[in-house]
Amino acid sequence: MPEILSYPFVQRALLAGILVGMLASYYGVFVVQRRLSFLGSGLAHAAFGGVALGLLLQAEPLWIAVPFTLAVAVGINAIRGLTGLAGDTAIGIFFAVSVALGVVFLALRREYSADAFAYLFGSVLAVSWTDIWITLAVAAAALATAPRLWGRWAYATFDRDLARSDRLPVDRDDYLLSALLAVTVVIAVKVVGILLIAAFLVIPAASARLASQTFRATTFRAILIGAFSAVAGLGTSYWLDIPSGATIILVQAAIFAILVVVKGPLGTS
Repeated sequence: MPEILSYPFVQRALLAGILVGMLASYYGVFVVQRRLSFLGSGLAHAAFGGVALGLLLQAEPLWIAVPFTLAVAVGINAIRGLTGLAGDTAIGIFFAVSVALGVVFLALRREYSADAFAYLFGSVLAVSWTDIWITLAVAAAALATAPRLWGRWAYATFDRDLARSDRLPVDRDDYLLSALLAVTVVIAVKVVGILLIAAFLVIPAASARLASQTFRATTFRAILIGAFSAVAGLGTSYWLDIPSGATIILVQAAIFAILVVVKGPLGTS
């Protein structure tokens, strides 16, 4: 792999993969622990609706996908709070509506779009420096807010009622976590694609949970697994000449399978 690092597009792909891997894994531990794996898939398909709208308007798709996905994230939390419906029900509704809108938007464009295919399956080798800077900004925001928010999110993850009794803004924090997760999903679209981003959120976190005894250790190891799998996946995809995003997911799946065999039954709380 050292010889291919001289290519700028490979350098950008590697940096984007590491950043997105770390970000998705950081938020993924909350998704896994709260049993919200379907949320990642729902937000990814919301991003599809936003990307399709961007292509229809002939604008930068990701700039449209960000507010579109944020609106869906807020809508999911609002519906849960207003109606008392289960989270997966609210997610399923927005999942279906977003995909339907995306199909309609692409049909209205009335021409084949290779860009739509790239967003569905990922195109990490096509990331630009603009994408890198946006990802860095989101990563910096996550790092800056972690000392204050990680503990509150973790507290509410394990005991929401006790967190409320301690006067923590649990509902507001849910909106914030969903919003940051939505932005992470959108910026990850170019790396692994809309169809695979849910796995990027879940597999590293699930692997880390198998290998950890505390939630703090789970978070740290998930981030490491996310970064490592991006590097290993890109290297493997280069040598085998296969799609990069899918290869990263397969590397993550291989890590998970190894840990299942080595660790056996889940021992964390």
